[in-house]
Amino acid sequence: MRLWLIPVVLAVMVAGVVEWVNAAWDAPGLPAASGNETVVLIPPHMRTHDIARILDQKGILRHALVFEMDARVRSLSGKLKAGEYAIPSRASMRAIAGILVEGKSIQHKLTVAEGLTSDMIVKLVKADPVLVGDPGAVPEEGALLPETYLFIRGETRSHLLDKMANAREKLLDAQWSSRAQGLPLKSPREAVILASIVEKETALLEERRHIASVFLNRLKIGMRLQTDPTVIYGLTQGYPLGRGIRQSELDAATPYNTYVIAGLPPGPICNPGKDSIAAVLNPDQTDDLFFVATGHGGHVFASTISEQARNVAAYRAFEHQQAAPQPQAGKSTRESTGKDRQGHR
Repeated sequence: MRLWLIPVVLAVMVAGVVEWVNAAWDAPGLPAASGNETVVLIPPHMRTHDIARILDQKGILRHALVFEMDARVRSLSGKLKAGEYAIPSRASMRAIAGILVEGKSIQHKLTVAEGLTSDMIVKLVKADPVLVGDPGAVPEEGALLPETYLFIRGETRSHLLDKMANAREKLLDAQWSSRAQGLPLKSPREAVILASIVEKETALLEERRHIASVFLNRLKIGMRLQTDPTVIYGLTQGYPLGRGIRQSELDAATPYNTYVIAGLPPGPICNPGKDSIAAVLNPDQTDDLFFVATGHGGHVFASTISEQARNVAAYRAFEHQQAAPQPQAGKSTRESTGKDRQGHR
């Protein structure tokens, strides 16, 4: 009689173990050491045993051996993916395995501001600690699209720069095919050159199509663009000049000096954003040939030289007012004279 009880007892024990394992698979896990989640990095080509060990060392699993065994029994071993994961606090082993099978790694981001040069962007990519590898040669100026890019840990710097170049190419192709008729631009490259100038002339989205129209109107009649950002690019390759432009620099016959050369400069002066590219290829319809800063963050436009002269005079008056020292308490305002600064170009 006792012999037949042995398999019965064993069967009951096995059933109990199976039930406990199943319960443990779905039971809440350990709380995160801090915050609401624990970040864990699973390198490529890890065995299930090694993955369980990494999770255990990070304080995520209650029962590393159970996780390993259950993953094998449930045919999940070959489906657990490498990556960087945010495991929620108290996540069950089922939930953890699901996250690793789905393979949704943490998304990091890098924001590239409009108007940066390619050299500046490469330096930004180099400085990111999550990316790996050498970025390679600096891409051609204007070849990258400023945007916020998402990537996972371990992505190469060269691959991210390729993403930026492909995004620019795709956007430019779409914008060029739907461009306005009659533009004095012979190629998409010329559109990028002009867009880079518009990008550097204003930070205001609502002004870009109007400023684009001014430059396009000038190109149509053969009038020089006369824009300071091109001169600065010729001097510093797009980095801040740190001072005003000298008259000798405005007079110098250099490739990027649009006060001297006719038409567009030989290449872009930065990487323009999508809004500046769109502004150049679908500009406002105006007769304006001039614009000058208002001193309040925007610009005022003119179609004739006499209108422009009045606008420049108004800007000079604003500059003079800003440069004049404020009277101290108890002193007559007649003591504050101040000198008129150099007028706007």
